[in-house]
Amino acid sequence: MADFIPYDDRDGWIWLDGKFVPWRDAKIHVLTHGLHYGACVFEGERAYEGEVFRGTEHSKRLHKSAELVGYKIPVPVADLDRIKLELMQKNGFPDCYVRAFAWRGSEMMGVSAQQATIRTCVAVWQWGNYFADKMKGIRVTMSDWKRPSPETIPCHAKAAGLYMICTMSKHKAEAEGYADALMLDYRGYVAELTGANVFLVRDGAIHTPTPDCFLNGITRQTVIQLAKARGYEVIERHITPDELPSFSECFITGTAAEVTPVAEMAGHTYKPGEISANLMGDYEKLVRRKLVLDKVA
Repeated sequence: MADFIPYDDRDGWIWLDGKFVPWRDAKIHVLTHGLHYGACVFEGERAYEGEVFRGTEHSKRLHKSAELVGYKIPVPVADLDRIKLELMQKNGFPDCYVRAFAWRGSEMMGVSAQQATIRTCVAVWQWGNYFADKMKGIRVTMSDWKRPSPETIPCHAKAAGLYMICTMSKHKAEAEGYADALMLDYRGYVAELTGANVFLVRDGAIHTPTPDCFLNGITRQTVIQLAKARGYEVIERHITPDELPSFSECFITGTAAEVTPVAEMAGHTYKPGEISANLMGDYEKLVRRKLVLDKVA
C-alpha cells in the first residue's frame, strides 16, 4: 500500500456548488443529511482522451436518480457536462474517472429535511484498470445479501444508501480471496455483482439478467449494442443459480470494470473466450473513438 493516497489529501481541484475549490478544501459538515440518511445520488464515469464516455447519459441519469429519491438537482444536464470537461482540463486529466454527485445538505437533521439545500459536486481522478490482467478472469463468490424488491427501494436510482449491502458483500469477498461477489435478487434469480452487470455465454448466445430490480448500467447497454452489432444473439431473461454450470463464458460490465471476463463465479469455472475478448476489444476501441457502433468488424 506504499502508493496509497487518501482521497482527502490530494492536489488538484474539485467543483463544488458552482465554484472550483482546491481539493483539500472541498469539505462538508458532519451533520450533513446525505451522510446520515443515504439519499446522496452519484454517477461513476470514465473519460478517455479528453472526452467523457456517454457523459450526457450519465448526467441525465443523475437527475433521474435525484427525482426518484425525492429532490431536484439545481445544476442542469448541459452544465454538468461542461463542468466535467472544465474540471478535467483544470486538473490535467484527459484519461480519468469522473464522479458527479448530489445530496441533501446540513440545514436540517432528521428523517424529514424538506428545507435542506441540494448540494452538487464533481470530482475527477486518475484511475487505471479496475481489474489487472483482465483476460485471466476474476474470481467471484456468492453474496449473503440479495437485491431488494422494487417495492422496497427505488431500484433504478444510483443512490448511495443502496450500496451499503454491496460494500458489505465486496469486503467479505475480498477477505476470502475473491475479487467480487454475485448478488441474487429477492426472488432468487441472478442479479448483478456489487458494482457491475453480468453476462453469460452458452452455445454462442449471450444471456444477461433482466434489470427489473437493479440498475440497467450504461456500460451494460453499450455492450449489448456492441454484441448485436457483431451478430451475437443477446437474451435478456431471468437466470437461476442452478443454470450457472451450463455456461461456457462469463463476463461483467461497468464503468470501472469496463468489460472484464470471469474465471470463477459461485463455485463454477469459466474459460475467458472469444466472445469476451471480442467485446472487451470492441469496447476499448469504442470509448477511444476508434470504432463506430454500426461498423463493428
